[in-house]
Amino acid sequence: MRRVQIGSALSSFGVGFTVPFLYVYVAEVRDLGASAAGIVLAAFAMAALVVLPFTGRAIDRRGPMPVLLTASGVAAVGAVGLGLASTEPAAIAAAAVLGAGTAVLQPALATMIVWCSTQETRTRAFAMQFFLQNLGLGIGGLIGGQIVDETRPESFLRLFGIEAVMFLVLAAIVLTVRMPKATIGEAVPKGGGKGGMRALLGNRAMVQLCGLGFVLFFACYGQFESGLSAYGVEAAGISASTLGIALAANTAMIVVAQFAVLKFVERRKRSRVIAAVGLIWAVAWLAAGYAGLGHGSQAMATAAFISTYALFGLGESMLSPTVAPLVADLAPAGMVGSYNSAFALVKQLALAVGPAVGGPMGAALHGPYIVTFLLFSLGITFLALRLGKRLTPLQDQPSSAGSRVVMRSTPEPAAADA
Repeated sequence: MRRVQIGSALSSFGVGFTVPFLYVYVAEVRDLGASAAGIVLAAFAMAALVVLPFTGRAIDRRGPMPVLLTASGVAAVGAVGLGLASTEPAAIAAAAVLGAGTAVLQPALATMIVWCSTQETRTRAFAMQFFLQNLGLGIGGLIGGQIVDETRPESFLRLFGIEAVMFLVLAAIVLTVRMPKATIGEAVPKGGGKGGMRALLGNRAMVQLCGLGFVLFFACYGQFESGLSAYGVEAAGISASTLGIALAANTAMIVVAQFAVLKFVERRKRSRVIAAVGLIWAVAWLAAGYAGLGHGSQAMATAAFISTYALFGLGESMLSPTVAPLVADLAPAGMVGSYNSAFALVKQLALAVGPAVGGPMGAALHGPYIVTFLLFSLGITFLALRLGKRLTPLQDQPSSAGSRVVMRSTPEPAAADA
């Protein structure tokens, strides 16, 4: 588990070197223009949507390790290709390769964490992964900002080269991991989890969780760098530097709050924790509304806007030890990879749709934008409480179990339906 977590953190550290600068790199450093930069970012996202439907089946049939090793190599090639790209077709192709590789990494890593944990330790394991990934991204972004020079394209090649090396380091670390034999035997039975998508769609609790997940990612992550940023600049008069401070406040809140909220999360029903996140994010949107639509001073508007990002971070720190373990606990034997990949696909869809909807609204329709996403946040609370009625007591609150037995056998029809 420690090796998987270290590899995951280092790969995020590498990604942090390039993510904040991708748009600037394509549009200005390579002088390809804003439209080309938009297409490159779209190619990155679309590649993920193409590969994720096939990822789960591969993980369940072959195990997560060979899938992760392949994805790490693909991502490394894409990173180097993007650093060398000087034309629009080359940048689009490299972004697609990089997007495909990084998209596959997440469900593969999630499945490895599931295999290396028990139902009681899984909550803490996913909280640790989220904490280390955000820490890695933040540190990578800070160091990358010191290395990069917009007047020298070769400095960006150095950033993409570091990212590629970190993907290969992840692969090297994972190669040293020996998965528990008993877990492999239970998680990948002969046939690799028959039923596939039909079995997943038959699990109504998982279908409801996917719907809830779409709203979660659409209303939060899908707005960070699109609608909410545009709203902050246009409605609240926030400067670009203040946007950077707001994002830093989000990361700082996650780093500080992650383990502070973990004991609170572990002792409560997962559905109610997610419902509480919806209420916290509703307060965040009210703070954003005050920043852009209130009549306070610019200092008050800036403070309120930064508070919005911090409150989102608090909610994220509560979700990380809740949602991912719940996906794993809903999965029958041999389908952990498929369930992780399906949820990753839902997340990617939300991240693709979120900016397309929120961006224009945040820039021009300030009042309707706040009201819309305030209602989405309240919808999270409603959907979470509704989901709780479909979960078994052990799925909703693993800490209530008196034993350390892991439910990895195929559930009876009633349990699967629940």
